[in-house]
Amino acid sequence: MGFTDLVSDGGLQLLNSWLTTRSYISGYTPSQADVVTFKAIKETPAVEKYPHAYRWYNHVKSYEADFSTLPGDPSKPFTTYGPEAVAVTQNPKDAPEADDDDEVDLFGSEEEEEDPEVVAEREKRLADYKKKKEGKAKPAAKSIVTLDVKPWDDETDMDQLTKNVLAIEMEGLVWGGHKLVAVGFGIKKLQINLVVEDEKVSLEDLAQQIEEDEDHVQSTDVVAMQKL
Repeated sequence: MGFTDLVSDGGLQLLNSWLTTRSYISGYTPSQADVVTFKAIKETPAVEKYPHAYRWYNHVKSYEADFSTLPGDPSKPFTTYGPEAVAVTQNPKDAPEADDDDEVDLFGSEEEEEDPEVVAEREKRLADYKKKKEGKAKPAAKSIVTLDVKPWDDETDMDQLTKNVLAIEMEGLVWGGHKLVAVGFGIKKLQINLVVEDEKVSLEDLAQQIEEDEDHVQSTDVVAMQKL
């Protein structure tokens, strides 16, 4: 089966890994697969430990009032979905062909005695690769994030709220485009994009700093996050 546990660290790590390259549990739009998986989680995943699961969880939560209208079979358990479930249902004919590079096993096989010439060639390639890597500066890991900043009510000065958010400066933080999005009853939220250096900017600390503007900000949510 797919997901078997969404409470333990191992289960949440599996979910986080599954969502690294996906916006939803299954397909390209929210469905009952997201609903049953969402309901199987006891509390919001920690953003620092499970950033992709955290992003997905808060995004699905925004559909909570409309869960019953989402497509799919709500009777299916969350264990129906996940990596192993995909592997089981995948047609072997659909499996991608191996790259030409895979035809040469640079690391040999433990079950067979290795040819000394193969070993020497492998060691030479590894040494050349290591030397090449050492000559390059490692680029800083960055992420692009979409953040929702929610006001208290329809009387909140959204222009001032936006100015206060953009006034926040951190090393490794670059603000991007933003817009006001209607959420109902005359209330609008600020949706803003930003790029952060992962080692320098904590999203939890950034959210806390934004929420210090208690006159305007009710809460913040990370709705999307992608590695650059």
